[in-house]
Parts: sequence; C-alpha cells; structure tokens
Amino acid sequence: MTTTAQRRRSVFRPCIDLHDGQVKQIVGGVEPPSHYANLYREHDLRGGHVVKLGPGNDVAAKVALTAWPDALQIGGGITDQNAPEWLGHGASKVIVTSFLFPSTKFSLERLQNLSKTVGKDRLVVDVSCRRRGDKWLIAMNKWQDITDMEVCRETLNMLSEYCSEFLIHAADVEGLCRGIDEELVTKLGEWARIPTTYAGGAKDLSDLVLVDRLSCGRVDLTFGR
Repeated sequence: MTTTAQRRRSVFRPCIDLHDGQVKQIVGGVEPPSHYANLYREHDLRGGHVVKLGPGNDVAAKVALTAWPDALQIGGGITDQNAPEWLGHGASKVIVTSFLFPSTKFSLERLQNLSKTVGKDRLVVDVSCRRRGDKWLIAMNKWQDITDMEVCRETLNMLSEYCSEFLIHAADVEGLCRGIDEELVTKLGEWARIPTTYAGGAKDLSDLVLVDRLSCGRVDLTFGR
C-alpha cells in the first residue's frame, strides 16, 4: 500500500506567456523570454510551457525554445500543419485546443490526425474551461467561446488515448490570484490518468501544497506571477 510519504507530489510547472512578443504576467518583468527559459533551466524546472497569446509572438517563442531545447512545450495557434515545425524549433511537446474545435464543435478526426502526425507522446491537449452550472465546459479563443465538450472522466479518458498530457486553465478564476478552483482540482485528481497541469487563481506557493493535497499529487500547478 502506498503511504503519504511515498506517493507522488504535485510540482510547480513554469510558464512563459507571450503577448506582442513580450513576456506577460511576470510582475515587473522586463527580461526577454530567453532569460526565463535559462532561469528554468538553471533550476531544472522541466515540463513548463510557452504560450503565444495572439499574433506577433513566433520570434519570441523560438528564442525561448532555443534557450532550452526539448524542455519546454509550445502552445498558441498549433495545428497539424505547423506542429512539426515547432517541434523542429526545439519544443518538447505541442499544446493544442482551438484546432480541435472548428466552430466550437469537437473533431475527433482532427485529434487523431494530429496525434498521428506528431506522436501521442509529443501532444498536450489544453482542456481549459469555464463553469456552467454544475459542469465545466472547454473554452477556446481566449476562453471567450464555449465548446460542446464537458470536462469529465469520460472526456479525459477518451482524449488520453491520443495525447500524453493535459493543460487546464480554470478560466473563471485565472489571473485573479484569489485562490484556485478547489472542486475542479479535486475532480482532476480523480479523473486524469495522464500527467495534468492546472492553472488559475494561484496566489503563492501555498496553493501548490493545496493542489497536492486535493489531487493526491496527481495534478501539477503553474502560475505566472
């Protein structure tokens, strides 16, 4: 029987959010993306992600990936056409959301094709969501468009057949720094069968302890402050 001392612990996953070619969400941050990539490399903080928030971020993203090749994931506008290119630029994995939901409707065919193109082990599915009633629905396009897919055990089981990891922002609390969505983190700990990283509402490292407790160490935490 696994004891509390022996079980996996939730870890901090770093992130580099890019907007108009600049690093966003680092308080007082004026350094280029390569600075943060090198910082994460220095501390061996693997499994972080670089997210392009809109156009004009390709150059900055490539700079970050070059600073620490094969260690950072890349997201933002990923499709089956450009995913191999980003892996070639040094991304460890590609993160995809909107491409899987043409007109907000989930396309299994697109997921299957992308998984086949890059390999299941190089694909992360972003299931960032908004709460609607007693459900969480996957949201896309800066979380403004709600899709037809619910975040639940059945959905995550199906998606995990084609990817190696999940990234999930709780969009309703993202950026507020007023606390995580505790119920969602608890459910993710119960539902997810593959590595899962949660973001949204975290204010300091005490939230990492909380995520570890709620998910029994099955969910990692990222935040950009």
